[in-house]
Order: sequence, then structure tokens, then C-alpha cells
Amino acid sequence: MKRSELKSGRTFAVAFEHGDDFMASLARFCQDSGVRQGYIPMFLAGFADADIVGTCEKLADPEAPVWSAVHVANVEALGCGTIARDGADGTLAHIHTSVGLKEHSATAHTSHLLAAKVQFLTEMIIVEVDSPEMTRPPAHDLYDVPLLTFG
Repeated sequence: MKRSELKSGRTFAVAFEHGDDFMASLARFCQDSGVRQGYIPMFLAGFADADIVGTCEKLADPEAPVWSAVHVANVEALGCGTIARDGADGTLAHIHTSVGLKEHSATAHTSHLLAAKVQFLTEMIIVEVDSPEMTRPPAHDLYDVPLLTFG
């Protein structure tokens, strides 16, 4: 286990607008606001469509991460995540979400969010972390999955 006490910085309320590209808008917010690391304790969203990690195929290696996408449309969502530096390309948001398919009795899917287009609104709280430095380097011994580290 890794752990670290976080020193919080600013707290933001962010409202994404209808038609926004969720990940691009989040990245733009981070760049425009100077947020290099932090956490998202919650967000509420409507997504016209979204791609989340998943598959219906047999896994060749059940212990390996799944990176393929499942496409969902017309969903209500809630989620949370972290924002950290990857050391190379800049800021990485790691977002997980549960999405309910409105046309299918709100049947839900939960996974890592890859992409989404906002439908009506997305309301989010972002808490900046001043210290320690949070990074997400790839763990070469674990399929290069980027793992959160402190300091």
C-alpha cells in the first residue's frame, strides 16, 4: 500500500455544457486553471454517448487489463477520479463512472471512462492537490498500467 497525506489547494465547481467533449473539456479546464494534480470526488452527468472499458470476448489473459471499448448512448452517469502527471505528456485524468442506459430500464455499466459527449450537462467538483507531487508512471511489471504515486 502507498499512502500520503494530501495538502489541498483550490476547490472548483465546473459545469460542462451540452455537446462538450468531456475529456477535452476537462483537460482544457486543467490547463486554463493551472491544475496539475487533484481529485474529483464526484460528478453527475448526462452523456449522449460514451466509451467505457469493457469487452464481451473471452480474455486471452484474464489478469491483464482490458483496453477495448464498449460504446453506450443516452446515459445518466456518476463518477469520480484523480488527476496526476504522467511525466511525459502532461496531465492525465483517471475517471471511473457508472452509466445507466435510459432505454433499457436504466441498466448500468461501471468501468473506466475513455470518452464521452455531454448531453445537457455535467456537474463536477475538482479539488486541487498542492502536495505531494502526484504522478502516474507506467508499471512495467504490471502490463504498463499507469499507477498513482506520491512524492
